[in-house]
Amino acid sequence: MALLYIDTSDRDKIVIGIGQKMYETDAKKEKNQRLLPFIDEVLKKENLIFKDLTEIKVATGPGSFTGLRVGVSVAQTIGWVLAIPVNGKDVKNGQTIEIAYQ
Repeated sequence: MALLYIDTSDRDKIVIGIGQKMYETDAKKEKNQRLLPFIDEVLKKENLIFKDLTEIKVATGPGSFTGLRVGVSVAQTIGWVLAIPVNGKDVKNGQTIEIAYQ
């Protein structure tokens, strides 16, 4: 079982964490297209699948509007599908994540 950390607050990179390990990739223009494949790639490196996730932490800002929106939207979607908490909230029951835009 694993904790997934998502940080899309930086305009030029995506940071994904699994447990205590952090992975980073460049994503200057295609952040919205790169995030899910990068999460899948990191999970495979750790010999995990999405169903192994037990919780998601997502950076909520400050940061760019688009970057934060992408990260939070993906986190909430994964959390809803897997029925796991996102930033301690139960998104399956309608709780949402607040974002602090820059």
